[in-house]
Amino acid sequence: MKNNYYLILLLLTAFTVTAQNKGGITGQVLDETGTPVIGANVVIQSISIGAVTDENGTYKLDDLSYNTYTITVSYLGYKSIKKSVEIATPQTTLNFNLKEPSFQLDGLVVTAQKREQLNKDVPIAITSYGSDFINNQGTFEYDTFSDYVPGLQIQIQSVNNPGIVVRGITSDSGDSRVEPRVSVFQDGVSISKSRGSVVELFDIERVEVLKGPQGTLFGRGAQIGAMHIIQNKAKNETSASLKTGIGNYNQFLVNGYVNTPLVKDKLFARVAAIYNRRDGYIENLSGGDLNGKETLALRGSLKYMISDNTTFDFIANWQQDTPPGTSFKSGTFAPLGGDLSPNSFADLERGKELGLDRTVYGLTGILKSALNDNWDITSTTAYRKFNSDEAFDADGTAAPVLFFREVAEGEQFSQEVRFNFDNDDKLSGFFGANFFYENGSQAVPFEVNEQSYLALLVATDALVINGVPTLFPNIPNDPGSFGPLAGAPLLPFNKEESINYGENYSGDIFADASYDVTEKLTLTLGLRATLENSNAGLEVINADNPGLLGNFLGAFPNNLFTPTNGRISASETFTSAVGRFAVNYDLSDAVTVFGNVARGRRPNVINVSATEVNVLSDETVWSYELGLKSLMLDNKLQFDINGYYYDYSNFQTTIARLDETDGLVILPNDSGSATALGFEAAMQYQFAKSSSFFANYGYIDASFDDEDSDGNPQQLAGNTFRLTPEHSFSAGFNINPTLSEKVAVFLRPTYTYKSKVFFEETNLPNISQDGYGLLNIRTGITIQDRYEISLYATNVLDEEFIIDAGNTGGAFGIPTFIAGPPAFYGLQLSVKF
Repeated sequence: MKNNYYLILLLLTAFTVTAQNKGGITGQVLDETGTPVIGANVVIQSISIGAVTDENGTYKLDDLSYNTYTITVSYLGYKSIKKSVEIATPQTTLNFNLKEPSFQLDGLVVTAQKREQLNKDVPIAITSYGSDFINNQGTFEYDTFSDYVPGLQIQIQSVNNPGIVVRGITSDSGDSRVEPRVSVFQDGVSISKSRGSVVELFDIERVEVLKGPQGTLFGRGAQIGAMHIIQNKAKNETSASLKTGIGNYNQFLVNGYVNTPLVKDKLFARVAAIYNRRDGYIENLSGGDLNGKETLALRGSLKYMISDNTTFDFIANWQQDTPPGTSFKSGTFAPLGGDLSPNSFADLERGKELGLDRTVYGLTGILKSALNDNWDITSTTAYRKFNSDEAFDADGTAAPVLFFREVAEGEQFSQEVRFNFDNDDKLSGFFGANFFYENGSQAVPFEVNEQSYLALLVATDALVINGVPTLFPNIPNDPGSFGPLAGAPLLPFNKEESINYGENYSGDIFADASYDVTEKLTLTLGLRATLENSNAGLEVINADNPGLLGNFLGAFPNNLFTPTNGRISASETFTSAVGRFAVNYDLSDAVTVFGNVARGRRPNVINVSATEVNVLSDETVWSYELGLKSLMLDNKLQFDINGYYYDYSNFQTTIARLDETDGLVILPNDSGSATALGFEAAMQYQFAKSSSFFANYGYIDASFDDEDSDGNPQQLAGNTFRLTPEHSFSAGFNINPTLSEKVAVFLRPTYTYKSKVFFEETNLPNISQDGYGLLNIRTGITIQDRYEISLYATNVLDEEFIIDAGNTGGAFGIPTFIAGPPAFYGLQLSVKF
């Protein structure tokens, strides 16, 4: 019994000693004037414990073992403070004074090479903008964002049909069998397929645009560049914001997020959403309006601190787009009482039936673990799916002749495991493996009034007269021209459909390493090897009733699509390798020069038509680039300049044509060789705490060579790449004078310019847009750095321009034109919690 007593006493004593070896820290964070700083982050990074100061600037950290810790205090606009403190008593008091307000450029840190680095230290031409810049410009769409990135052009006919152009090379095909040239990534996951690639830029941490072949870093689709969207994820803080706004064309916006811890220091959650709608700015006489917007997007994320060295992020994205139709207005036939201007009202068949219904959603899990001081591992697992149904009038008139739908579907699964290493001496980099699966289809139903279709085929000039469609109830009774079909009646409605299918499996192994030869010279080598199995198919669903006019186009029993008599399928397996070699040299602490050589590749295309199956060679490009990057004035001034040369082989284009024997043919073709020579410059200057200036310029001479690789003359010899202005630039200010301690005003004007662009590789002069510039202005007031009232206007001078021309109507000799947006203006209110 006595022994048991001593044992119990010993255990109680041990427990008491253990309990007494726990302590806490409390204190206050003040600014230079002694005012409490609300919302400052107080963190002990070594044990992932932190707190946020309350309305009195007070913080508290509990349950700390007796030890010595380094505490970091940070708050936006002030220099961070680090202090060491020894915990040896139950309660320790430690106050902080944030002094010398500091400011630096936004978006300086990038993760292009799969680790955090200053943009200046990465031997790649990168443009990176952080959340401050994106929010200040009110940018939610890709095309607006691209105006501020040299070498990047993005054209959006609708969110279902974007054209993403990096240094002259366009990625826009909706064919499920064709891989993109430009990779779009979202938190390390490819979202590159054209019909599912456009997402709203809301609650964004950073967007990085990498120019040049990026196959080593971003996979087989990054033939000429990549755009990486890094979203804000759940954090160990309590915060929220809300923005709402109204504008002309019945524009309405609401956007916000909420972030909160769920389990102290272990589990955090973040929910963000946006709803953005606007009526179309082109009136449609047949009903409704055109070129509008309606998008609802939601995002939820969780972060779980599994241990001090391991975290797990889960992100769920969902977006639905239901805008009205796109104004493919005819440049040949004016609407009743109207004119041929793409910017005035149109008369497109089916009225309110035109439009898009698209849903995109995805789930992503990111597991990160530090294995030791030199190694860490990242596992990224993702599933994504999209489906869209877009109705459009391809002839751009009231004639019931070329009414199409595009019904696209796609799903993908990907798994990547990557090991990063950094020995804090000379060697750093990563290696890993990736599996990617995708399955998709693109169906194109064609609905036609054969009575109008005949007018298009035999009397094009009479398709529409004074805004009224011409209808032929019968084939002309002319046996000499129409044989036994002369006089046959034509159907007022007929429908047929063409469907392409694509299914792909790919596996990659990759490695990328940087070695510091000296303190100033770094060499980088990257390689990626790919094994892929591609499966392509085509099936034509024949017309409800035999289409008589198909007899004259080789498409009978259809009017347009040559029958396949079931699905035609083909499968091939390909192997490939891409890579890069780069050199980085520090001229000084502020200036770095770099050079790189890289090989990019676009996967082979299995070309399936109703009459043949063939495989196009993989499209390849060799890139050579030299540049200079600088970061000076205590991270307030950034200046980049680079020049590049590209050499393309087996360059593929998609050309639509109406064939007398095969009907409508829309297939990728090999146009041979092409070259590009370009120059880019960009600068940002943060000249005050909340005031900055930016400017950038891009020049490119990108054209098809006179001869192909076999020495044969090329059909497109000397022609300029489509959607590629020779000159482009943008510039803007963000000026924020202070009226009082609590009130400041801001003025944010920007100007963008693009020189002449051609919309097709044929370079037809009437299928182009001359150079133009756009002025945008945003102004308002902020109160206590918490409330904001802003007025905005885009295209202030109401410049008239077009964003596309030619299109499907061009294949029938009646090109259509899409108007660019007019002046938009509105009021927005926002608050931070």
